[in-house]
Amino acid sequence: MSSSYYYSFNFSVIICILLVVLSFFSKSNAQLSSNFYQNNCPNVSDIVRCVIQEALQSDARIGASLLRLHFHDCFVNGCDASILLDNNAKTNIVSEKDAAPNANSVRGFNVVDNIKVAVENCCPGVVSCADILALAAESSVSLAGGPSWNVLLGRRDSRRANQGGANISIPSPFESINKITTKFSAVGLSITDLVALSGIYQII
Repeated sequence: MSSSYYYSFNFSVIICILLVVLSFFSKSNAQLSSNFYQNNCPNVSDIVRCVIQEALQSDARIGASLLRLHFHDCFVNGCDASILLDNNAKTNIVSEKDAAPNANSVRGFNVVDNIKVAVENCCPGVVSCADILALAAESSVSLAGGPSWNVLLGRRDSRRANQGGANISIPSPFESINKITTKFSAVGLSITDLVALSGIYQII
């Protein structure tokens, strides 16, 4: 079996299960709507998709990385883009990027920055970074040959990071299966979700 087939097969299985997980995170915000930007940035999904398509030309793994980025963001205080915040002594921000589960591990920030620039050029001051992460996750799945879905939008960006929460809440591959299962259960996710999200680490 070729490595490319192995990669494609594993990613296809994982993304199908991930739909359930991403759907769970979306449903935790009942006020969200797939038409949230219909009047002020109707092409935002196409913009996100276009940037990711370009990124895939030089980095075949970026789709999995963007999925994982969304996952790690949502596991700490919900899907609020707090994982994107950098250290800032003036505002007392201690970045989640430096938390043990994220440091030298989570990647794709440069692609998110490129998406944000492209979106801002068309719709300045409209689309939240949290929604960009959610849209990037959907585009990553569909561009890999998986299904597509209507992303619920309207999230607000956090102005605070929670590095302590990231250290505590995000599952670590060095933890026991019982502890990891408990962390997933704490946010309403199942063993199936655990297997799918853990599978991302095999192809990043």
